[in-house]
Amino acid sequence: MTNRTNTPRLLDNPPIPVQTKIAAAWTAFMFLYVYVDVLNFYKPGVVDGILAGVVFEFDISAALLTIFLVSVSIPALMVVLSATLPAPVNRATNLVVASLLIPYSLFNAVGETWEWAGFYGISIGIEVLLLAFILRSAWTWPRTTPTATIPTRSRLETTNAGGAVMPPERKKL
Repeated sequence: MTNRTNTPRLLDNPPIPVQTKIAAAWTAFMFLYVYVDVLNFYKPGVVDGILAGVVFEFDISAALLTIFLVSVSIPALMVVLSATLPAPVNRATNLVVASLLIPYSLFNAVGETWEWAGFYGISIGIEVLLLAFILRSAWTWPRTTPTATIPTRSRLETTNAGGAVMPPERKKL
């Protein structure tokens, strides 16, 4: 009688580049950001306020809508920038932008009642967690170690298979 053992095949888990992780986090942040704004329309009085020309405490104007457009464009631009900028600039940009968006996200809860604490607590909590992930990923961005070149005594010196320096061959007269 043969006893068979089925060894489960392990799933491959290739490393994901930091740029991809950060771009994915910005994508998730952007979608959440937009969905929270859309879901906010279902709050009683929000649509009536918009139809009356008021958002939050501000009169709707071209300047206000331009500010809102810039605000929602930042995460969209960060998706592209995180995937394309060179590492040093990418890291710095993500650290600055994510740091600035944390207080901006927290501002969304200003003036809200306890009735909406769950809605804003979950949405802002997830936004801040995504921004914290971005900050951590950018802060701990892997460094490469420079390769050291060791000068040899002579251009004619070579190394053997073990890496030891071999003296140059001499011409026989």
